[in-house]
Amino acid sequence: MASDLPAPTLVQDELGLEGLLEALEGEREIAVDTEADSFFNYREKVCLIQLTAGGVDYLLDPLAEIDIRPLGEVLADPERVKVFHDGEYDVLILKRDYGFRFAGLFDTRVAASALGIEHPGLASVLNERFGIELDKSMQRSNWSQRPLSAKQVDYARLDTHFLIALMHDQQAELEELGRTMIVEGECRRLEQLAPVEAHFDPDEFIRIKGARKLAPIELQRLRSLFILRDELARERDQPPFRVLNSSALLNLAQRAPARPDDLGGIKGFPARHSRSMGERVLRALEEARRLGPLKRLPEPRSRDGTGGWSELDLEVHEALKQWRKERARREGYDSSLVLNRLVLLRLARGKPRALEEVRATEGILPWQVEAFGDEVIEAVAGAIRAYRKNGGRRSGRGRRR
Repeated sequence: MASDLPAPTLVQDELGLEGLLEALEGEREIAVDTEADSFFNYREKVCLIQLTAGGVDYLLDPLAEIDIRPLGEVLADPERVKVFHDGEYDVLILKRDYGFRFAGLFDTRVAASALGIEHPGLASVLNERFGIELDKSMQRSNWSQRPLSAKQVDYARLDTHFLIALMHDQQAELEELGRTMIVEGECRRLEQLAPVEAHFDPDEFIRIKGARKLAPIELQRLRSLFILRDELARERDQPPFRVLNSSALLNLAQRAPARPDDLGGIKGFPARHSRSMGERVLRALEEARRLGPLKRLPEPRSRDGTGGWSELDLEVHEALKQWRKERARREGYDSSLVLNRLVLLRLARGKPRALEEVRATEGILPWQVEAFGDEVIEAVAGAIRAYRKNGGRRSGRGRRR
């Protein structure tokens, strides 16, 4: 328990950062985690960086008036292992906010998945391995508030305190099972991830549950309200769901209040909303009335990367997904470790017919070619045969509706 551990070292000024970097100099294994404020701000930011090295836990405060960029040299040093658990988000946000590079990364969640752990989340893994119970109530805490509470400090330090010991256990088991190369390959992929800046797409309103059941004029209202919500969220520096939830947007689009007095009867739109944004809501609804009924349903960007694909491409992709699922079941680990999503997409588009073509696919690893190459070729060929036999139409399996 956190109460049995020495207090973590808080790093909140330049002198503390110098001490931290000096302490890390001689350490070859460093556990790392971050906390952000995505549940409280429009654009999340890194609010805390946790590090453990040499048995000491450090909480580095990037919101204090210190330049944390020197930490980047540690993260980029391939001679020092940086241990994360489910580090993809941490890597992306640290790259985006500070331009950090990564080398020598080891991800204990990836390792847990490669070992066939059914529930590889940190709380489950720590409980199973060390009998440690994490307080999940702090997961959605407001990490941008200062000072941090005692509960936040206790929670944050436990995210890294046991990771190095966990890694050592996992490395021995991976070696015994011959699965070390799985984790190494995935960790090298994580190191190369590039952050992509999020952009607001007004047509994403169509993903709101219940939107497709609306009449055309109601869809136009919903789109206008969706745009307004994003504007308000930016202005207030809040996540859109905290400004207006999706249920309120749907109710407003269906009821279409025209006067301030009409706003009071809208479910999910309390009086405080009427005072703070009522006038702008009415203007958005008036703009929708002026534009008239939406003429066609928008097609938002495909989230699985198959947008604009041919029917044959989709058939091959579905066949590869089904093959991967079955192969992962036989191997006893997560399907993403058989082949990750991007490699699967590239194989579906490339439709390899020989091992050389599989090997040339961007992102595929030598061990994957050796272990699965022939099966990939067979799955692709089978999908093409089935597609042609069906008269150039997709089979019912996995078809979009």
